[in-house]
Amino acid sequence: MVLRFESSPGNSYHSFMEKIKAIILAAGKGTRMKSDLPKVLHLIQGRPMVSFAVGLARSLKIKDIIVVVGYKDQLVKKYLDKGVKLVKQSRLMGTADAVMSARTRIGKLDGEVLILYADHPLFTKETISNLVKSHLKNKSDCSFVTASVEEPKGYGRIRRDNYSRVQEIVEETDLIGHDHDIKEINLGAYCFKSKSLFSALSKIKINQKKKEYYLTDAIGILSQEKARVEALLIEDSAQALGINSQEDLAQANQIMHLRIIQDFVAKGVSIIDPLNTYIDSSAIIGKDTIIYPFTVIEADVKIGKSCRIGPFCHIRPKSILMDEAEVGNFTELNRSKIGENTIMKHFGYLGDAVVGKNVNIGAGTVTANYDGKDKHPTYIKDKAFIGSDTVLIAPVKVGKASVTAAGSVLTKNKNVPDKAVVAGVPAKILSRRRRNE
Repeated sequence: MVLRFESSPGNSYHSFMEKIKAIILAAGKGTRMKSDLPKVLHLIQGRPMVSFAVGLARSLKIKDIIVVVGYKDQLVKKYLDKGVKLVKQSRLMGTADAVMSARTRIGKLDGEVLILYADHPLFTKETISNLVKSHLKNKSDCSFVTASVEEPKGYGRIRRDNYSRVQEIVEETDLIGHDHDIKEINLGAYCFKSKSLFSALSKIKINQKKKEYYLTDAIGILSQEKARVEALLIEDSAQALGINSQEDLAQANQIMHLRIIQDFVAKGVSIIDPLNTYIDSSAIIGKDTIIYPFTVIEADVKIGKSCRIGPFCHIRPKSILMDEAEVGNFTELNRSKIGENTIMKHFGYLGDAVVGKNVNIGAGTVTANYDGKDKHPTYIKDKAFIGSDTVLIAPVKVGKASVTAAGSVLTKNKNVPDKAVVAGVPAKILSRRRRNE
């Protein structure tokens, strides 16, 4: 039977999620990655792969999350938050063995278990939520996600009987005869009744070709025992992508990149060239802001409404741009705050700077915020005019409505008063502007 979930069970679903346990499989080495780094620590859009599965479980309000680690387990542990439980798979003998390793952490077999692979980072919250809802609604022993694709090569196939009931999942290496014609594939996300899961696991035999115990064999065992096994068929087959090579990783990065871009566009952000724009998923961007090509916006950046960003702009972590700010080509911001209506249209660098409203930052302006030992702040108050090629050696402050002449070098702790005009190397006060200027 194929399920397409349409309705929500309401409060029963939320109470169910409080009891469910999640097992995330993250033990593999990833030989085909050709890397010394554990496969699950390779980055997708700036985040280690394993964090997507953990974050997905967290987004579903699952509190009890068990991560099965193996290869370089201490290194993987560093990238996991303290709220997850760790289990080490002492022998890398396949996915069924990995799940069995988590048995001691499950406790009483009176609930449900969601199983996710850390190297399958593209599942959406909607898909996994619907999987769990279907499982609850139908009181299934096992529910899992499938898709129908034209090119199923590389994936496990779903064998069904004449009544379309799931019989088993056949791995690629074990296909025979007409199995090669099957288009429905296993995507690698499961929800089990705990008792049914561990009962089936105890009956799995080692695969003689791979010398591993396959979790997918549990579906065939449960089906033979007339347990209730259901498949949730989804249309977005891209979610099936498992990461086994650098090529897979690049493809996953592209898919996740476009998802992030599409999310910002849906919120009213104009992105001129999505394929040549990088925006971290944690960034916040207000509506009517325009992002021009070859712009990089990193983690924890906040950008207000109606801003203009780029092209060739790099906004590094923890930077903030207030409404209607503009940073143009070949500009870089790092841990800096830019006030409303402030413009920095041409190449320059601001690091650890706090800039007020209606400030003009001339081309070539640089904050020298690092003295070789420590980082220091620069403060530029409202309506200041920073002339081209000004160097501000931090710590330093530029007063309200002040002007720095082109090529000025402001040395550290030599603050500029309000409404002053400074010039030279080192910069000296030339005059004070009138009050009505």
